[in-house]
Amino acid sequence: MFQRAHRFHASIKAILDLLMVAAAFAIAYLLRFQAEFLRPLPLGFAPERETLSLLAAILVVWPSVFWTQGLYTSGRAKTHFDEVFGVFKATVVGTLIVVAITYFGREERYSRLTLAYFAGLAFVLASIARVTFREVLRALRRRGHNLRDILVIGAGELGKQVVRSLRDHQELGFRVAGFLSRKAEKVGSEIEGVKVLGTLDDVDRVLGETHADQVVIALPSEEQAGLKKLVHQLTFHTVDVKVVPDLYQYITLSGGLEEFGGLPIVSLQHGPLQGWSWVAKRAFDVFFSLVALVLLAPIMIVTAVLVKLSSKGPVFYGQERMGMDGAVFRILKFRSMRTDSEVAGAQMASKVDPRRTAFGTFIRKTSIDELPQLFNVLTGDMSMVGPRPERPVFIEEFKKQIPRYHLRHKVKAGITGWAQINGLRGQTSIEKRIEYDLYYIENWSLVLDFKICVRTVLGGFLSKNAY
Repeated sequence: MFQRAHRFHASIKAILDLLMVAAAFAIAYLLRFQAEFLRPLPLGFAPERETLSLLAAILVVWPSVFWTQGLYTSGRAKTHFDEVFGVFKATVVGTLIVVAITYFGREERYSRLTLAYFAGLAFVLASIARVTFREVLRALRRRGHNLRDILVIGAGELGKQVVRSLRDHQELGFRVAGFLSRKAEKVGSEIEGVKVLGTLDDVDRVLGETHADQVVIALPSEEQAGLKKLVHQLTFHTVDVKVVPDLYQYITLSGGLEEFGGLPIVSLQHGPLQGWSWVAKRAFDVFFSLVALVLLAPIMIVTAVLVKLSSKGPVFYGQERMGMDGAVFRILKFRSMRTDSEVAGAQMASKVDPRRTAFGTFIRKTSIDELPQLFNVLTGDMSMVGPRPERPVFIEEFKKQIPRYHLRHKVKAGITGWAQINGLRGQTSIEKRIEYDLYYIENWSLVLDFKICVRTVLGGFLSKNAY
């Protein structure tokens, strides 16, 4: 029900986007090659074959980029600004990809002015089309058109969650007609602004009065015994029936309903990086780690020499850390402590740590000691962005003390992360760090990775909590 409605609206948006992009390209072409007052030089027309090839590439790239940017997902209800800003970001990414295609794909460059016109027009036209579509839908809903009434059976926490979710997706055109409760004392009251119309025994009467064409059963697990009788009653009505399993309280990370060979499966937790998402993040890591290694090579060479001259011992220090799916790897750092710093066993670093060398204090404060981890990223043990890896010896204790701690290992450990750029380094709250790490995992995108990297370069390495 909900998925079909969303797919229908998403398909309309995709068609609108393609039409607007094609129109933007046609207008840009005419402006560049036909409008006399905009032509700086009489270059004539661009070759027809190259123009059509570029248009075909755009019509493939644009919906793909819009999809990866979440513009076709059933996210929470957005404002017009959210919609337009999302189109802006997708237009920037799509334009960069098209420019790259024209740059590497052919010897002669396609008109850059045409592409500039196109980018601006594509953003404006796609934004106008999407905002207009939303307003038309809202106007239809306000007039009572294309609305489907839903009766929610179950007025407990699960039922309230259903109502909140439906309100977050008002664009799909569902309206809650009322609740049915297990408890008679709730009848007549309002929950989440929705009236309780009766008990479970009143299902026949309430369906007749409300004319609801959708029923969502949201009963807690202790009431599942009566589900068979309820479903049997509903077979005498021409309504769509959906059941919300009482498992939402156990869903911890990217959970949801999946299908395997026609068998519905409720996923309680799984990693967000699979398929093309994994490929995109890996490509991001390889590209940026190589660029960083080239740019930072002089600093790393000078640091290596000073580490060697300032104290006895090796330049690099390797230490076991736990990464994705609990795999243990050896993290690389510039050595900042004396070689005998852990003869008494593993210890966590402290703000005033007598084990550090004089130069080690400086490179830890500026996070320069972390730079060799770029090699860990290049080899695939780490990512540019992700939760900071901990030592296995400390993790077992953290897992006992902090709920959901282990979920941070559903992605690769990172050189920097959402928690780090928000000042959660050193001996700051572990619980708060986990909260930020899980936020990052649940909301991962390449745009968020890029944002974290930029903020790290602009000040994250110099955090007051780095030591």
